[in-house]
Amino acid sequence: MTEAAHQKKVRSSPCDWAGELPDHWAIAPLYARYKVQLGKMLDEKRITGNHLAPYLRNVDVQWDRVNSVELPEMDFHPADRMRLLLRPGDLLVCEGGEAGRTALWRGELRECYYQKAIHRLRPRSQNDCPRFFYYVMFAATKMGVFVAGGNPNTFNHLTAEKLRQHRFPFPPLPEQKTIADFLDRKSAQIDGLIAKKQRQIELLGEKRQALISQAVTKGLDPKVPMKDSGIPWLGTIPAHWEVERLRWRLRSMGQGWSPQCEVRQADPGEWGVLKVGCMNSGAYDESENKALPPSLPPVPELEIKVGDVLMSRSNTVDLVGMVGMVHQTQGKILLCDKLYRLVFDHAKLDPNYAVHLLRSHCARLQIEGDATGASSSMKNISNEVVSNSVFAFPPLPEQNEITEYLGCHIERQVMMERKIAHQIGKLGEYRQTLISAAVTGKIETTREAAC
Repeated sequence: MTEAAHQKKVRSSPCDWAGELPDHWAIAPLYARYKVQLGKMLDEKRITGNHLAPYLRNVDVQWDRVNSVELPEMDFHPADRMRLLLRPGDLLVCEGGEAGRTALWRGELRECYYQKAIHRLRPRSQNDCPRFFYYVMFAATKMGVFVAGGNPNTFNHLTAEKLRQHRFPFPPLPEQKTIADFLDRKSAQIDGLIAKKQRQIELLGEKRQALISQAVTKGLDPKVPMKDSGIPWLGTIPAHWEVERLRWRLRSMGQGWSPQCEVRQADPGEWGVLKVGCMNSGAYDESENKALPPSLPPVPELEIKVGDVLMSRSNTVDLVGMVGMVHQTQGKILLCDKLYRLVFDHAKLDPNYAVHLLRSHCARLQIEGDATGASSSMKNISNEVVSNSVFAFPPLPEQNEITEYLGCHIERQVMMERKIAHQIGKLGEYRQTLISAAVTGKIETTREAAC
């Protein structure tokens, strides 16, 4: 904090989350500064084509970003068009989901409206800068101001009346513009650093994929005699390896059960059912589960055990077929029907090697090529697609050697990725702290041109 900030007069604030504020800042309920207008209720009967126009859904409004591509359409009558047409500078605030999530409408489309799950905020006068208030909403939301009862697990609805009544800090317009400009610059710098670090993680992932694919198709000895596999995506392979379908090394392959579960994670000692997202990272994440209602008896044979190899059966094209091994479990977690459990013939195929094999480039080619589904958001792979996949298999002792080699190299890469991910998290925390401090007058911002 600068010396100027220490000397600035401050006063306590009725906005508990804001703490002390500069003495000359106003504190007002939102309705005194912004008009809050809820969107249109969806009505499929009104899609007649009389005046079809695109509209935004809750999912289209993300932090500081609005999706304007392939939006759904609905009829808007003249009164609705006058009332709900978006203008550049409007703020869009999500009513549910992450209640309070906000984005600035920049005029991405000439004509666009919004549904009832979104609030539109429009300044009542020229004395307020919407870009500044975007940052106020970011700070307030991240500090849990709109979380019902202070419980982040509660399903929240930020109603228009509640939003209107919330009190916020409002500095004079020149300061609003200065703060918004300062945060725009700082956010851009932080986003640039985050993008570079995310690219580092992507490159490490590509390097890992290449390492795995090389090892499970060519082996570790560059001098070993090679032969043509007869399979285009395999090419040449070590002469002593065997080419065959996975089914001949599988004992069983089954999927689980997906009952109607509670909208929360199972506590230790409770029965829970895995979600398909448990394999999204390529490693088993048991926290991705939902509690089984006490009224439903569990199916013990579907309980996850250490050593299980799981594969996603249904997901996006990039995530379908993601595979991993269960190294630890809290117990009482059940397999869902969007996951396969693969049991291998250990005399022919080591499960650890099988996981690497099914993560290789040749496996992805077969899985993505044979996945079915009309939508790119959800693809499916059948039992037959997986079991009929063709691979080159080394003898079991060589499988163990390759597994040990890959384990050492991948562990180092994963540690690097975790370190970079931690740095990204810290940058996000710094941005959140910076924004909160700026919009509550805790730091002095450089005065520059208006936003």
